[in-house]
Amino acid sequence: MAEMINGKEVAQAVRAKVATQAEYLKTKGVTPGLAVILVGEDPASQIYVRNKSRAAQKSGVDAQTIILPVDTTEADLLAKIDELNHDAKIDAILVQSPVPAQINEQKVQEAIAPAKDVDGFHPENVGRLFAGRSGYYPIANTPRGIMTLLQAAKVDLAGKNAVVIGRSILVGKPMFALLTAANATVTLAHSHTDATTLKALLKNADIVVVGTGIPKMVKGADLKAGATVIDVGINRLDDGTIVGDVDFASAEPIVGKITPVPGGVGPMTIATLMQTTVELAAQHHDITLENGWQII
Repeated sequence: MAEMINGKEVAQAVRAKVATQAEYLKTKGVTPGLAVILVGEDPASQIYVRNKSRAAQKSGVDAQTIILPVDTTEADLLAKIDELNHDAKIDAILVQSPVPAQINEQKVQEAIAPAKDVDGFHPENVGRLFAGRSGYYPIANTPRGIMTLLQAAKVDLAGKNAVVIGRSILVGKPMFALLTAANATVTLAHSHTDATTLKALLKNADIVVVGTGIPKMVKGADLKAGATVIDVGINRLDDGTIVGDVDFASAEPIVGKITPVPGGVGPMTIATLMQTTVELAAQHHDITLENGWQII
């Protein structure tokens, strides 16, 4: 049986550390500020935003949610972002995805100041990551959270074969860069990867990260015995069951370590968002935190 990588436990530890750091910042007169913008009334987005607000409250982060009508123009949204860029009380800005069709999401990502880009999607921060730059800059929260999980599970990455399935800016591409920086040999597979090629890659992979949004896409028979499997997918089936992109039932007897769904990667994303917010606040006020700076 595989060892479970418990995202809830690791996320709880991250949040506890973040709360301690936020308290330390407050002794210096600094309260970390997070602005979350929600355009429209997408039900799933509303849930995500509420969860982020609750997590912020528990972490000592001052979070404000800005809800804009679904017919908000791109110009008006960009103007709001510019206002927040210049607001000294705001350390981190997040625009909840997806945005309505009249708004270009790429322009939104580029409008957020790199120093307040809590999602790590600004081209400047993405460029730093892929260039392997040292120093602090925000990194996409889900991949960074996965790296924290791998560290907590004591997974040795150096020299190992890793396969990342999915090439989104949210998970796949930054995951590729982070694993590469950790000295793994990484292959990035995607929807155009030949099925036979993908199966061969998986059979040779020591670490597998799957983020495709396709329920139970990866089967146990596809995987190498003893591999570490990180399942980013959260899919709701017709019967209401929540499953990942990996067929857990067939994979769990074969692999060495695996994240469950739910309870694996999901809790890490919001915990890491709070971690990044507090770190950005420290950076903006030139305060050094004892722990918490990522090493690239």
